[in-house]
Amino acid sequence: MNKEMASSLLNKVIKVDRGGPETNIGMLLGAADDHIIVLTEDDGVIYYQSQHIKSITHDSKGGLNFNTVIPEDFEFMQEKDFKSCLCNLKYQWVKINRGGPEKLEGVLDEVTDDYLTIILNEEIIRVSMFHIRSISYGLKIEKEDEKKDEEKSTKSSSKNNNTAK
Repeated sequence: MNKEMASSLLNKVIKVDRGGPETNIGMLLGAADDHIIVLTEDDGVIYYQSQHIKSITHDSKGGLNFNTVIPEDFEFMQEKDFKSCLCNLKYQWVKINRGGPEKLEGVLDEVTDDYLTIILNEEIIRVSMFHIRSISYGLKIEKEDEKKDEEKSTKSSSKNNNTAK
């Protein structure tokens, strides 16, 4: 996928790939020469390497289900290339290759031109840069339902504390 084509879909709901473990529906937040940035409901912000994207679907009638409201002050990392994104994620908990047998999560420790190093418990894992399809680092938007549930539980616990006194 090239940058110009992806840029034409900015701020639209898209589906990355047609099926399989890496398929996701979300809003396209950014496009660079070698990666795109997609905000998903469940996984937050995901950075996809363009060379691994087989297809991007845009439903012109709004049939792709995406119900997340993005706050005005929402900020996410945008870099000129995928390696720069990875370098900015050093020492953070990341998830690589969202699904399938090669999915992996841990603390990103080192980034080189050829591989990156993930630390997970007692293991030091080196992953080839070429084989990284996607990466995310936990930046998510709270769903409206979750906010309401949290407010209810906060009100309920403060009521219980007041009646217990």
